Amino acid sequence: MANREYTNAVGRRKETTATVKLYAKGAWKFLVKTASGKEYSLADYFGGNVYLYQNAILPFTTLGSDVAKKFDAEIKIVGGGIAWQSDAIRLAFSRALVEWNSDLRPTLKPHGLLKRDPRVKERKKPGLKKARKAPTWSKR
Repeated sequence: MANREYTNAVGRRKETTATVKLYAKGAWKFLVKTASGKEYSLADYFGGNVYLYQNAILPFTTLGSDVAKKFDAEIKIVGGGIAWQSDAIRLAFSRALVEWNSDLRPTLKPHGLLKRDPRVKERKKPGLKKARKAPTWSKR
């Protein structure tokens, strides 16, 4: 997919970062590159988990099949678990589509596709076992 015009976007969720290069004039090929250097198709990457795959391509299904089949994508994934990677990819796709054509923003925004989920793991505090879990209290 080298030497083609593309739109770049980043999506994050918890500890996951997804960088998407969205190529217009494509044939619906999504290639995932992991931190270890392996390459998968998007459907193969989620290992048959249909929910995660559908969640990742939700911006395209929201826009309809006439827009969806026009793109190819290169996705670079770093960190996190597979569910959060799906959310990060979804946000990156949404941002790339809006950058490609700003007229798509009013269609994607009501579905919450342009909103980053700010929830992250709470830090561990001193004297506690986890963020809030205290050691067992003994009366004697």
